[in-house]
Amino acid sequence: MAGTRLPTDPQDLTVDHLNALLAAQSPGVALTDFTVTETHLWGGGQASSAGRMVIAPTYAASAPRDLPRSLIIKVAKTDPTSDDPKRVRGTGALYRNEVNVYTRLQPSTFLEAPAVLGGVYDPETATFLLLMEDLRDRGASFGAVTTPVGLDTVRSLLDQLASLHARFWNSPDFADGLSWMEAHTRGDLHLVFNTPQAAPAFIAQQVEQEQFKREMVQRLGTTVDGLFRGFQRVQAHQARLPQTVCHGDTHIGNTYALPDGRGGLLDWQLASQGYAMHDVSYLVATALPVAERRTHERELLAYYREQLLAKGVADAPSLDDLWLEYRRAMVWGVYIGWLTTPVVNYGWEITVMNHLRIMTAYEDLETGRLIDALG
Repeated sequence: MAGTRLPTDPQDLTVDHLNALLAAQSPGVALTDFTVTETHLWGGGQASSAGRMVIAPTYAASAPRDLPRSLIIKVAKTDPTSDDPKRVRGTGALYRNEVNVYTRLQPSTFLEAPAVLGGVYDPETATFLLLMEDLRDRGASFGAVTTPVGLDTVRSLLDQLASLHARFWNSPDFADGLSWMEAHTRGDLHLVFNTPQAAPAFIAQQVEQEQFKREMVQRLGTTVDGLFRGFQRVQAHQARLPQTVCHGDTHIGNTYALPDGRGGLLDWQLASQGYAMHDVSYLVATALPVAERRTHERELLAYYREQLLAKGVADAPSLDDLWLEYRRAMVWGVYIGWLTTPVVNYGWEITVMNHLRIMTAYEDLETGRLIDALG
């Protein structure tokens, strides 16, 4: 399938596409037909860096009986308003990374994460396909900054992060079996976020065009360039601290909760080697209203540390050290997490509320001052 543009809309999707994915990763599973039941492509306020379709599959008679009744297919982001509506607008580095994470790291085998039946990325066209379970079949509800999230749910998500981080804490596999994984200070994702003509230029354009972004940056007493430099300093500093696998993009919209209370993690496009507070700070700051975050964040951080210890990280940093780096890590959520996100991705309310929560945390926690202290 590689070397050929992969489908980005329902009209081009075929049984052959899906069976090729299944043959590579889920032997014994095949489809004879499918029906597209939902489509969420970029531009409709329900898709960010990739589109997705929902299908009702008809499995071959020889397939196992316990397969999902509904499947999600993630596809490359295109621009329906352009002269060429199938021109890929997504970033190939993100797509390749997500396929690698789901098919090689396979987080669902040791965490609460979506089970993936197959995935492929084509570097020539920067298109991809991921075929995964529809979590709604298991009764999942999906996180959003506009929906109240209880402290028990946040703790469950911190349990998941502690399991992930403990499993790979200073892992020797980074030099061998996980050498393919991106890192915060090297690799293609690093280039996307640090090359002036790439993400920084787009962020500067967003701030220039959107008044609420511009005034929020001004309220922080800094500039877009100042945030860029601070983001780079924190990434370089935290790369010298204990490294693990980070989910990378833990805003509350990339999480879900099951009926039994367990939390789970979605959308692994930005997974990379990094420092654990990258994930923890972004989750807590976006999950909770400002007042709740101010009241509970330190106790939640202590809970996370207890989970690290319980899962075998004997040299877990002290709570004071974690608190310091938690506060510094907030710059990522401000600069990359939300200044880079256009309103069209999630709509006005979700976008503004995430900006408000993460930027208020940056102010409350004196993130700018702590970055300056790095010298």
